[in-house]
Amino acid sequence: MHYLVGTDSVHTTAAICDYLEERATGDDTVTVVALAPTDDATARRDAQEALNVAPVRLVAVGDVRTELRDEDGSSADRLLEMADDVDADELLVTARSPVGPSTSSDSSRQSLLEEASLPVVVVPDPVR
Repeated sequence: MHYLVGTDSVHTTAAICDYLEERATGDDTVTVVALAPTDDATARRDAQEALNVAPVRLVAVGDVRTELRDEDGSSADRLLEMADDVDADELLVTARSPVGPSTSSDSSRQSLLEEASLPVVVVPDPVR
């Protein structure tokens, strides 16, 4: 099984890792992607910190990959493109995961759910 995780914070990554600890095995792959604007150093630092959580928390998973990608255009579209790129079996996000600018996150999240050709799991929001 190949899980693709969309994250934007340490808390989001931790919540999804909690979910995966009960499901992912040594035969699975988890790819964690964080999207951040190229011109926002703080967002990029936060995204990198979010990525650092996964390999530490998912030590029992066979292969944990992380990737920081530039946020350009629709984050929902970027996540779906990456799901195709890595041949993911399941996409994991939280209600606060990076699927669009804050002003359009509801419509972007709806778009993600409607357009995905793979199962999308919305993990409960972490406490912020």
